[in-house]
Amino acid sequence: MDGFILTHAHERLEIPGQEQVDRFVPPYQPRQVLDPDDPVSIGAMVGPEAFTEVKYLAHARQEQALGLIPQISAAFAAEFGRACGGLVRPYRTEDAQTVVVALGSVLGTIKDTIDELRDAGMKIGALGITSFRPFPLEDVRAALSGAERVVVLEKALAVGIGGIVSANVRMALSGIALHGYTVIAGLGGRAITKASLRGLFARAAADNLEPLTFLDLDRGLVDQELRRMAERRRSGPAAENMLRDLGVVASRIG
Repeated sequence: MDGFILTHAHERLEIPGQEQVDRFVPPYQPRQVLDPDDPVSIGAMVGPEAFTEVKYLAHARQEQALGLIPQISAAFAAEFGRACGGLVRPYRTEDAQTVVVALGSVLGTIKDTIDELRDAGMKIGALGITSFRPFPLEDVRAALSGAERVVVLEKALAVGIGGIVSANVRMALSGIALHGYTVIAGLGGRAITKASLRGLFARAAADNLEPLTFLDLDRGLVDQELRRMAERRRSGPAAENMLRDLGVVASRIG
């Protein structure tokens, strides 16, 4: 879902020189090439005799990457003078009672909101997940273990259970007693505003959130469609019905 935001936004870029890039990135030497004189099959299916082992190797390489990603991030910072990549990025989490976990473009808005709430006296911070796969279980656990509550704000919804990122965070926090909340936001490119986040984080700090919350959900609109479905004893077309109720033909970012 981040693609909708990233393709419609712009910001300044720091583009390093070609000499620096060549010094940092090794020469490109592909392992396979398309050669009519030496045909090969790439990505062919493996039978049950070795399929488990092939999948295990993919997992083992991800585990290896957990150690390599921080090393490469440190090398990048040394060469270019700025941070890039890594596994996680804490923001004002040192004494935070509430920590917001997120990834992607929404982190900028979250950080701005946190700065305002910090000025108002709230002990709140953020943890940006920079590497989702491999998922940095130990780093997430270390960053969140001192918090009283964790709010996972994500744009990914696993229908019927809740958040996808949240499931990974809960695994990292196994055995740690704290309040945990999942917030689904920004679906379909809906704007995530500072005003909405301020109210959300205030409710979280008071432990006044449901375990699964949909940010800026129009409950009245949903209830109206549920009543319509019950009366007709069939579902749909829900999207068309709700847009008609709203009096619009497409969503808008206001």
